[in-house]
Amino acid sequence: MKEFDAVVFDMDGVIFDSEKAVMDCWIELAKKYDIPDIEGPYLACTGTNAQRTRQIMLEAYGEDFPYDKYAKEASVMYHEKYDGGRLPMKKGVVELLKFLEAGGKKIALASSTKRETVVNQLRDASILDFFSAIVTGDMVERSKPAPDIFLKACGEIGVEPEYAYAIEDSYNGIRSAHAGGLRPVMVPDLLPETEEMKELSETVLENLFKVKDYLSD
Repeated sequence: MKEFDAVVFDMDGVIFDSEKAVMDCWIELAKKYDIPDIEGPYLACTGTNAQRTRQIMLEAYGEDFPYDKYAKEASVMYHEKYDGGRLPMKKGVVELLKFLEAGGKKIALASSTKRETVVNQLRDASILDFFSAIVTGDMVERSKPAPDIFLKACGEIGVEPEYAYAIEDSYNGIRSAHAGGLRPVMVPDLLPETEEMKELSETVLENLFKVKDYLSD
């Protein structure tokens, strides 16, 4: 097995298939309100916190874009569809978490999503107890791609960044983990790997089963 002490997970797009779920809600809203080309700005928001997401949307559609209204409606739509354990998990999540736990590795979460949502979704999926620390976007000043969230997660579990892997799907997440000195593993979701991602990541793997195999070597 590779020498490491911890794994820090992103949540959306890594643990849950939620990036696509949220995008589907925004696509539905875009049809309702005639918002053009929603997928481009939405993908630019992946891996960022609520404040940065709002900023990206206003940059794309103008300062008079009623983002707060649309975001609230998208959130209601999302929670009506997926709350209560209905949010689909990525394949291999439980197997990877059990493998890490059995190996005595510390497990943390670093998600740009607000804490209440993160805790509720992990609890509903019956995987909350695997995590020794949960750091969310509302607990740090700077959003990904700044390294703050990963550094705070490492601090909370008492592990130096160079002994921690970071599992991420988004470009901003990989940039954040790399900037913090962690060992990034990209598992692409909505965004494909790029040359930059290959350079910043220790490896790029297609799913969490492959991550388990990689960490077992």
